[in-house]
Amino acid sequence: MSKVFITAAVTGSIHTPTMSDSLPITPDEIVEDAVKSYQAGAALAHIHVRNPETGQPITDLDLFEEICGKIKKRCPLVLIPTTGGGLGMTVEERLTMIPRLKPEMATFNMGSYHVGIFKMAEKLESYKFKWEEDYIEWTRDWVFTNTFKTLEVYGKTFLDNGVKPECEIYDVSMINHVAWLVNEGLMKSPPHLQFVMGLFGGMPATVENVVFLYNTAAKQIGEFTWSAAAAGRDQIRLGTVAMCMGGHARVGLEDSLYAGKGRNADQVEMVARIAKDLSLDIGTPDEAREAYGLKGLDKTNF
Repeated sequence: MSKVFITAAVTGSIHTPTMSDSLPITPDEIVEDAVKSYQAGAALAHIHVRNPETGQPITDLDLFEEICGKIKKRCPLVLIPTTGGGLGMTVEERLTMIPRLKPEMATFNMGSYHVGIFKMAEKLESYKFKWEEDYIEWTRDWVFTNTFKTLEVYGKTFLDNGVKPECEIYDVSMINHVAWLVNEGLMKSPPHLQFVMGLFGGMPATVENVVFLYNTAAKQIGEFTWSAAAAGRDQIRLGTVAMCMGGHARVGLEDSLYAGKGRNADQVEMVARIAKDLSLDIGTPDEAREAYGLKGLDKTNF
């Protein structure tokens, strides 16, 4: 890949307001962080929405449309809305955004896994909002479920709406699921893989695992594009490894509060500076569209 593309995952559904004052909550805060991330070098932005009053992750189509529409007016970022939503949402709730917004890309979680954020509570003495404590503790007994039937429904919904999947890979077995969907005609080739490591319940964020995931995908799938994200302190170093291997990097407050403990644009600036120091060219949103085979911002519904 001749260009490096940086994705800014600006808010997510893992961290809660108590964990960081920098976490964008309201639509305007999310828009501002995305635009500043673009100005810092991001080509793509991964979008979640939250209750503007409490910061709780939600699936609100009006908020998705408002946020994506405002970003579109201000910059040409490739926007990747989530279909993961908030923890505990049904498949139907998670997919409602696709036919309404028809984005260029959206997340497509490629299998079931545990997401445990309850250990984060060990560092918190109190909470800004009551929902945070319940939300965090609830993950002791929760599995993020994505069955084969779910994958089939997702695949058909994405195809019917002309949306490119960003295949979220949390463990190596999920690469087999991508190969299966491509072989079944439920996903176009080449797919785009997002390796996500370092979550409590997923693959450890190590150089060995990045190489393992890449080599496995090369054997199972053949042609593909890819990016890496890591939770916590490993975010920047794993992104750097991915860029050196010919892949791309995802940073942002969804995955990590460690990188300077600043806002999203600070993290983008950090990984962009590393890319430049390594003599890697940072790609623009339009170059990402061409590399990933996207339909174009003018063909979205926001």
